[in-house]
Amino acid sequence: MPRLTGKTALVTGGSRGIGRAIARRLGHDGATVAVHYGSNEAAAEETVALIEDDGGSAFAVGARLGPDEAVDTLFDGLAAGLGDRPLDVLVNNAAYGDLAALFQGGIDALTPRQVDEVFAVNVKAPLLIVQRALRIMPDGGRIVSVSSIAARMAAPYQLAYGMSKGAIEVMTRALANELGARGITVNAVAPGPTDSKINAALQDPAVRERLSAATALRRIGQPEEVADAVAFLVSDDARWITANVVDASGGVFLGPLG
Repeated sequence: MPRLTGKTALVTGGSRGIGRAIARRLGHDGATVAVHYGSNEAAAEETVALIEDDGGSAFAVGARLGPDEAVDTLFDGLAAGLGDRPLDVLVNNAAYGDLAALFQGGIDALTPRQVDEVFAVNVKAPLLIVQRALRIMPDGGRIVSVSSIAARMAAPYQLAYGMSKGAIEVMTRALANELGARGITVNAVAPGPTDSKINAALQDPAVRERLSAATALRRIGQPEEVADAVAFLVSDDARWITANVVDASGGVFLGPLG
């Protein structure tokens, strides 16, 4: 029997890339999955169809994260899809979308708007989503947030993005301590370069070669490999694991190249 049978899950940013892989894996494991999207409804519906084709259950829910009212929109849609069922699993995966602009240059290249937008989507939204989710999450629930290796690197071109993911890791530890009395585990997963087809830079053979050489396992990761880590953390097998950041990067940037 799939280990999430009878459970429900919300995956933010679940329409494409790593989020799609997570949504599909949780659906495969038996959960009814709410696939959140920001603007690409067609991609979310495609994810839903993929889950259903695999024998799972899913529905799409749209909300452009950033403005405070987006959380209300998200949970109104979630309630419409779940009815009176609780939310057993929350995966905070959605992240600021304009990464190409954000990753250009160091501190002098950052604009106030970029900083505001990345923190609104990557930090404030996940925090407020957790706050709302806890109203309908039963004891023993699971919360997993997607961080990044950028939180452990000294990469000037990823300054604001890395800072936002560092905040996610602080949130993870603080919430794990607060919610442990309810049996709710709170963890994070930190991917490295992942072949999600969203990051155009990874389609450049030279970039892929350099990043593969900088990774202990000598290749680019796949979205399904990140999804496997999330699936473990939300399962009963991980009931004694909380406040952890699982590095799901294949060991990228661990030290000098061999």
